[in-house]
Amino acid sequence: MTNIILSDDHNVVRQGIKALLATEPDMKVVAEAADALSTIKLVRQHKPDILVLDLMLGGMDGIDIVKQVIDCSPKTSVVILSMHSNEAYIVKALKAGAMAYVLKECTAEELVTAVRQAVSGKRYLSSTLSELAIKAYVETGKEGIHESYDTLTQREREILHMVAQGNTNSDIAERLSISRRTVEVHRANMMKKLGLKSHADLIRYALQHNII
Repeated sequence: MTNIILSDDHNVVRQGIKALLATEPDMKVVAEAADALSTIKLVRQHKPDILVLDLMLGGMDGIDIVKQVIDCSPKTSVVILSMHSNEAYIVKALKAGAMAYVLKECTAEELVTAVRQAVSGKRYLSSTLSELAIKAYVETGKEGIHESYDTLTQREREILHMVAQGNTNSDIAERLSISRRTVEVHRANMMKKLGLKSHADLIRYALQHNII
């Protein structure tokens, strides 16, 4: 039996995937998560064979979730289910350790195939993604558009995501239980690393890089 954890912040998406996988006699959804911290906690608890993960969860960058999941449960294969088809971002997920990357527009059969391939230790990409392009990125070592993003600390990434979602410095300070001044310092450092000059630049960066 293949034990699976579903991680997506939309309940209707999780229920749809769960119903789909329930039709497979050798697959069982053992837990569901709606945010990053719950995902990692449940993976530690259940050590599933598969984690079906939406990269755009609140509270943590999706690539970091992949890395932490693999660190705490090396035998868990991560299947990314995302609406984003940016090749550079897909490469980041694969380099982080994800075994499969499928788009939310994929067919039910394709998701099941991705799970089976990942369980068997084989990489799988949605048929709509370019295998040749992905291979080229990996072989040449290109980091693509997320190169500067890699220089950010975890806190700076959290603040980037929160600002992109429309939160003010005061909102962020309250949610993270830190001072507004600390938020301002992290935000300034993050803007400098990314080469951004204004709030408009930050929003543009977030849109271009599929952060929002």
